[in-house]
Order: sequence, then structure tokens, then C-alpha cells
Amino acid sequence: MSHNTFGHLFRVTTWGESHGPALGCVVDGCPPGIRFTLDEIQSYMDKRKPGQSRFVTQRREDDIVKVLSGVMLDEDGVTMTTTGTPISMLIDNTDQRSKDYGEIAKRYRPGHADYAYDVKYGIRDYRGGGRSSARETAARVAAGALARKVLPGVTVRAALTQIGKHRINRANWDWAQINENPFFCPDAEMVPVWEDYLDGIRKAGSSIGAVIEVVAENVPAGLGAPIYSKLDQDIASLLMSINAVKGVEIGDGFQSAELSGEENADEMRMGNDGQPLFLSNHAGGLLGGISTGQPIVARFAVKPTSSILTERQSIDSSGNNVDVRTKGRHDPCVGIRAAPIGEAMVACALADHYLRDRGQTGRQR
Repeated sequence: MSHNTFGHLFRVTTWGESHGPALGCVVDGCPPGIRFTLDEIQSYMDKRKPGQSRFVTQRREDDIVKVLSGVMLDEDGVTMTTTGTPISMLIDNTDQRSKDYGEIAKRYRPGHADYAYDVKYGIRDYRGGGRSSARETAARVAAGALARKVLPGVTVRAALTQIGKHRINRANWDWAQINENPFFCPDAEMVPVWEDYLDGIRKAGSSIGAVIEVVAENVPAGLGAPIYSKLDQDIASLLMSINAVKGVEIGDGFQSAELSGEENADEMRMGNDGQPLFLSNHAGGLLGGISTGQPIVARFAVKPTSSILTERQSIDSSGNNVDVRTKGRHDPCVGIRAAPIGEAMVACALADHYLRDRGQTGRQR
């Protein structure tokens, strides 16, 4: 199975399976001299890890990161400095329950990658899906934490804006709220609504989809390149690579189809500080594939978790018709834990383009 690497200069390779002994990533191309601590990496891992509320899978994984290479430890015994060589990070799997999947060893779960993997490779890891499991994304979050250290002054944050048909009131948006509830929700009034709604979904053994919005601020103007190396192209590609993602939009995205040219154009004036001032941000901080200096805004839609307790019609590897009921521990809404993953993928795309821009133009923006 190839294609486990993304990025050009900031290159990330992930490895490992959901029910293997460990998983991790190798980050190649990280500049030397970047200083960080394990606690900084761990803080992002803790946002993604399972078992933190009744609204996510109850698999218990501490997701403790170990850095195996590519750094020198400072005299304080805490701070690490990158050497410019590949940085390998490992995360142990400690709470696998492979026996939960014994019944579907030869049955294809509807909505999962089971059939597609089998028809392509002639073999599949039925224990939680192997590489197709969202467990793989833990390694992406570790890489994304490191990517943030490459980006001077840039902030990347994500929030859930919709679960099922329940959307937040954007007038209530407060970034301070996203760490105060189990949903990464920026609207405090929506939290009890989602709690009641997901309690019903969870008790029914069902699942539901969600929409996540990622905002990157203080991104310097000039990152990205026209035609085949657009920054929004790579952001969309990396967000679409996340498990269960079925749609990505930049800025106003599909809503742009409802706007007139006058409404959609992000008008400009010269600000008092001598810098261009945009009067709106319908483009989501990107024009011609190049960052404008405005906040970069990307949204992605996550489908309902395919692992549900309700029996669904399917077939097995011998061609027999079967009914499949998925046991095990699963998220009633995978969109909740997708928020820190979306942040990580946007951070990796920005770090890669930051280094590519510096290499091409010689400027450190």
C-alpha cells in the first residue's frame, strides 16, 4: 500500500494500523533550529484522543507521543531542537479490542472501506479497518503540532459549526468557548441542543454527520503559487484526505453560487497603517491560489459514522448476502474529533507552502 506521504518540502509520512502495537509519523524537511517541548505536541494530541466524553468512542488511549529522532535535547532536559534530519514520532496503541471485529472478518460493513480495500489489495485488516481507521489521524495531529512551530505568529483553530441539521448561530461565535465544551463549539447556546440531540443518536446506536470550520490567522500574504500549486488546492486535498470527509469549501464556497459579482468581490482600500485593507473575505483569504494576508477559512463536511448498531444489508467476501451489525466502540459523530485533525492538516499545508515560498523567493515573510 503506497501513498502514505504528503507535502513537498515539509513532508509527512504516517505509518501503523488501528489495532497494531503502535502508529506514528516521520516528518522530513523540518528546518533545523526549531525549538519545542513534548508538552506542546501533547496538548494537541489531548484534544483529539478518544474517551473524553460520552459523545465520542470510549476506546481509552492516552496518545502519549515519543520523539525518536531528528532532535537534540537541551540542557534543561525538556526543550528539543530540530536538527534538520527526519523527525520520527511514535504513539503506542494500548486499548485494542480486536475480538470485537471477529464477526465481520469476512463481511463488508456498509459505508466502510472494507470492500474497496479488498477489491484493490486482495486483503484487508478487518480489526477496526487498519489504515482506513480514523486512529491513523493521531499521527497527523502530531505532525501538525510540529508544523505550527514552523509558522511564525500563525494561529490555526477549528470549530464545529453544524451537527446534523443543527447549526450554530454565527452571531454568538466566541473562540473562548471551544475549549469549554466537548464539541469544539463556538456558540454556548448550541451546546445543550447538541448534547440532547447526540444523546438520542447514541442511545439509538446510530450516528450523524457534521461540518467543521478551520480558520488560520496571521498567514502572510504571498504563500502558494498559481495553477498546479495553489494553496487552497493543497488545503482542500489534505482536508479531503481525512477519514469520512465528503466535502470541502474555501471561503464562501458553494454559497458563492448565490452571490452576484458585486457581492462576491472583496473590495479593497488602503489602511491607515499603509497596508491593504479588505472590506470582506468571501474568498477565504486566497486569490489565484495565493494567500492575501486575510484569515484563511476552510470548511469540511464529515459523513455519519458508518459503524452503527442497526443491521444493514451487505455481502461477504464469498458473495453471499448478509446483514451486518457493527459492534465495538465508535463515535456517534466523528466530526467532533475531526476538529483538531482539520487544524493539523491546514497547519501542515501552510508549513509546506511557507518553506516552498522561502525557497523560491528567498524572503522570510
